[in-house]
Amino acid sequence: MNPRKFHIVILFVLSIGLAGWGCSNPFAPSVLEGDILDDLLGNPSTVEGFYTRFQNSYQLRDTTLYGQIIHPDFIFTYRDPEQNVDISWGRAEEMNSTSRLFQNSRDIQLQWNNIIDRIDNSEQTQSRIVRRFNLTVILDGADIFRTDGAAVFTLTRTDSTQNWRLLNWRDESDI
Repeated sequence: MNPRKFHIVILFVLSIGLAGWGCSNPFAPSVLEGDILDDLLGNPSTVEGFYTRFQNSYQLRDTTLYGQIIHPDFIFTYRDPEQNVDISWGRAEEMNSTSRLFQNSRDIQLQWNNIIDRIDNSEQTQSRIVRRFNLTVILDGADIFRTDGAAVFTLTRTDSTQNWRLLNWRDESDI
């Protein structure tokens, strides 16, 4: 091949390559930055995002999402009015009972309302929050269970850049 034709071929190939490099395919979206779950389901590195993730895990009835926000040392407590005692359980029992609730319900609607009280430690690694809620559960047999009340949450994380996880939950619902 003569040198002149060789240069023309090289220039042609380079110009095609550069033209293609500058074009974008409208049917191939660009790579998204951040975590798509955080945008859609709540970013648990913020308190409000934690509550959004909690609400979405209930409404989607997804124990995988729920399990991500429950601390390994989790304790749930509620007051049994008939026996006049507090009853508590740990993470394993919580995941088991929540899984059964999710499996046996057709729909769950959880609405977080106003925060009544909030106390944060100075390092922003623990927060005690009292928040009102409304909960409606439609069971598979079409029974409807409604309650409202307050949940006292203690959220924790190792440092201020990490996700909040639920360490303690005291249920003060109006059952």
